[in-house]
Amino acid sequence: MTATALITTGSARPPRSVRGGRRVLVWIADHTVLSVLAVLFLAPILFVLLTSFMSSRQTLTASIWPQPWDLSNYVRAFTQVPLGLWFLNSAFYAVLATAFMLLSSVPAAYVLAKIRFRGANIIFLAIIVAMLLPPQVTIVPVYVMFSKLGMTGTLWPLILPNLLGDAFSIFLLRQFFLTIPTAYADAARIDGNGEWGVLWRVMVPMTKPGIASAAIFLFFNSWNDYFGPLLYASENPSAWTVAYGLSTFHGTHGTDWGTTMAVTMLVTIPVVIVFFFAQRVFVEGINLTGVKG
Repeated sequence: MTATALITTGSARPPRSVRGGRRVLVWIADHTVLSVLAVLFLAPILFVLLTSFMSSRQTLTASIWPQPWDLSNYVRAFTQVPLGLWFLNSAFYAVLATAFMLLSSVPAAYVLAKIRFRGANIIFLAIIVAMLLPPQVTIVPVYVMFSKLGMTGTLWPLILPNLLGDAFSIFLLRQFFLTIPTAYADAARIDGNGEWGVLWRVMVPMTKPGIASAAIFLFFNSWNDYFGPLLYASENPSAWTVAYGLSTFHGTHGTDWGTTMAVTMLVTIPVVIVFFFAQRVFVEGINLTGVKG
């Protein structure tokens, strides 16, 4: 390169102060957008929180800040309805459904990702179709089946189907298993492990972020499920979950918005706690899934 070219190239670069100013402007633009999105996301939560501390005369008025702060709404939330029972039922439903899903979906996803056999693509296509199929299409025959088995009025019709696998969880876990090099499984087979040994001793420890992501997705869906408890457990108040119980509480106390908002905040606390402790592994799993198709 000639001296003239070097001089020309050097003179084409903007001064350091200009480059620094551009970086500052880009930083301001990025953080402004993120700040606006954060405000839009947090505004409804803040509204519910502030309303839960308002008296019945102040709720849904022009007042935004509680004057004074009233804790009676949270007291009524525990005294007027069996909120503790609803929490136990929701935990029972969400934990068992998640555990059953992992027991069935992890082996199914491993087989579809790492074991070659005739018909594997057809089975995977059927799983994709099951993801696209609305649950309302099969709800009538499924309800009739559980009704004949005498399980209506309980949460078991919502828990037991997870023993047969969950289509979305199988798809998600399969995509994660595809990112694990096959050489690890081959080395484990050479050491004398069968397919179960390869799965539980090698693959499962290496796919913890993906498994955690699938578990969190199903746990949240089960905890927030309203349609399922409405269909199967509405006739039995002792089997109500927080999602369904909250709707009936709102219907019974339609004008007491302070207590309704207090119950809403209490219902969201377990979800926030679970996500807070599993945030790192959850985000890692979302970043890693879907790398291969």
